[in-house]
Amino acid sequence: MYRTGAAARLAGLPVETLRVWERRYSLSDAQRSERGQRLYSAEQVARLGLLKQLVDQGHSIGVLAGLNREQLQSMLGLDGQARAIATSPARVLLVGAMLSRRIAATGQAALGLDVRGHCATLAQALALPRDVGADVLVIEQSELDDTGLAPIAAAREASGVAAVVVLYRFCSSATIRALRAQGCLVARIPADLSELALLCQSALTGHRPPLQEQPLPPVAPPRFDEEALGNIMTAAGIRLDCECPRHLSEILMMISSFERYSDQCAHRNPGDEVLHARLKMAAGRARVVMEDAMEHLAITEGLPLPKALN
Repeated sequence: MYRTGAAARLAGLPVETLRVWERRYSLSDAQRSERGQRLYSAEQVARLGLLKQLVDQGHSIGVLAGLNREQLQSMLGLDGQARAIATSPARVLLVGAMLSRRIAATGQAALGLDVRGHCATLAQALALPRDVGADVLVIEQSELDDTGLAPIAAAREASGVAAVVVLYRFCSSATIRALRAQGCLVARIPADLSELALLCQSALTGHRPPLQEQPLPPVAPPRFDEEALGNIMTAAGIRLDCECPRHLSEILMMISSFERYSDQCAHRNPGDEVLHARLKMAAGRARVVMEDAMEHLAITEGLPLPKALN
C-alpha cells in the first residue's frame, strides 16, 4: 500500500492535484491507516497513472473519474503486451551495489521483480549480459550530474533493454531533463522498494513522472511590521509632499497580510497545503523586494526606521 505522496509520484501527479481529484470526484476507495492517512494499492496507483495520461491528452477528469481501469486502457489504446507488462514481474538489470543488496535482502519475487543480472557501478554496466530477456535497466546513482549522461546512454545501448530507470538522491534539474530527453524515467531512490516495480512498468509503457519538487527555499522574516509602516506614513505626511511612502506602506501591508493568510490556509486545509505554502513563499519574496525599496526610501527621505534597522 502506498501513501498519498508515493501514489501521486508513481502516477505522475502533483500531490495537490491528487488531493483535489479525490475531494471532488472520489476517485478511489483508498483505505485509511491507523492515523487516518490514505493508502493506495498498486492497482489504484496504476489507474491514477492512466487518468493522468488521458487528462494530458485533453480528456475531462470529471468524465474519466467514473471509468474503470479496462475502459481507461481502451481509451489509451493499450494492447495486450502493455497490459501484460502491468501484471507480470519486471525483468531487470541492476546497476548499483546498495540497490542490489536491498533487493536481495527483501526478495525479488516479493517486490515484483525478476533480476536477470547486476553490477556494482556504472563503469561496469557495459559488461552486463545482453541476451537474458531483460526489459528494464535500473541504475542507482546517489549523486548524479551531467558526467553520467554518456555512460548511461552507453549502458542502455549495450544492454539492449527497452527502457531505463535512473534513481538518484541528489541531481540537478538540468541533468534530469537531459536524461528524460534520452527517454529515461528519472526518480528519487524510493524508501520503499515496492515502488520499483511500478516505476519499471511506467518506464515500459512510456509514462513519465513529473520533475521532483524541490524543497521550498526559506524567506527572510519581515523587517517592517504594521506599526513601523504606520509611523513611516505619519512622518511622510508631515514632512513630504510625495505620497510614495504611503503607497509603498500600503502595498507592504497587503503583501504581508496575504503572506500570513496563506500560512493560515496551509494549516487549515491539508489538502492544499503545498499550494498555499508556495503562495506564502511567493508573497514572502515579493515582500523582501518591497522592503528593500522601503528601507532605501526611508533612509533617503529621513523617515523613521524600525529599531532593528537603525
